[in-house]
Amino acid sequence: MSELNFDQMSQEYFDILRELGNIGAGNATTALAEMLQCKVDMSVPKVGLLEFKEVGMAMGGEEQIMAGIYLGVEGDITGSIMFLLEKNSARFLVSKLMGMEMEGDDFSEMEFSAMKEVGNIITGAYLNSLSSLTNLKIFPTIPDIAVDMAGAIMSVPAIQFGAVGDRMLLIQTQFFDDVAIDGYFILIPDMESYGKILSALGMSV
Repeated sequence: MSELNFDQMSQEYFDILRELGNIGAGNATTALAEMLQCKVDMSVPKVGLLEFKEVGMAMGGEEQIMAGIYLGVEGDITGSIMFLLEKNSARFLVSKLMGMEMEGDDFSEMEFSAMKEVGNIITGAYLNSLSSLTNLKIFPTIPDIAVDMAGAIMSVPAIQFGAVGDRMLLIQTQFFDDVAIDGYFILIPDMESYGKILSALGMSV
C-alpha cells in the first residue's frame, strides 16, 4: 500500500469521504432526535479537507467559545474524532436533555456529564456508520470535554496531528429543532487508517 497524502488525494477519494460524512451526519441526526425525543431536521453537510489554521475560522473564528467533545478511535483504525458546537447551542442541548434551564454561565458537573453523553451518542452514530460501510471494527474511547475558545480546543489535536499531516476532514452540519444548531465533526486520522478505510470500500490506495 503506497503512502496516502491528502494533497495528492483524487476527487474520487474525496467523494468517498464526503459520502461518509453525509451518512454519518444523517445517523447522528437520528440519534439526536431519539435522545431529545423530538423531530430534528438536518441541512446538507458541508465537507472539507482543511488546514488546521482554517478550521477555527470555519467555526466562526478562533475566539468563538465552543464546547468540544473529543474521543479516541481504536480497533482496525486509529485516530480521534471531535464534535464541537457553539457554547450557547451546547447549553440549549443540555437544557433540552435535562428538561430544565441551565443556571449561570458555566457548566455544572452534571451538565458536563450530559454534554459528554450528547457527544458520545452523536460521534458514536458517526463511527457506527463508518464501521457499517467498511466492515471495520471501530471503537470510541471515553470522551473528554472542554469549553474554551475554538483555537484553544483545536491546539490539542493540532499537536497530535502535526506529526501526520496538516489537513483534517471537517464536516459541518446544521441541526434544526426549536433553534438551528451548527455542529462540527472533525475526523483526525492517521494516514494508514485512511488507507484502510478506502481499501475497505474497494478503492485502490
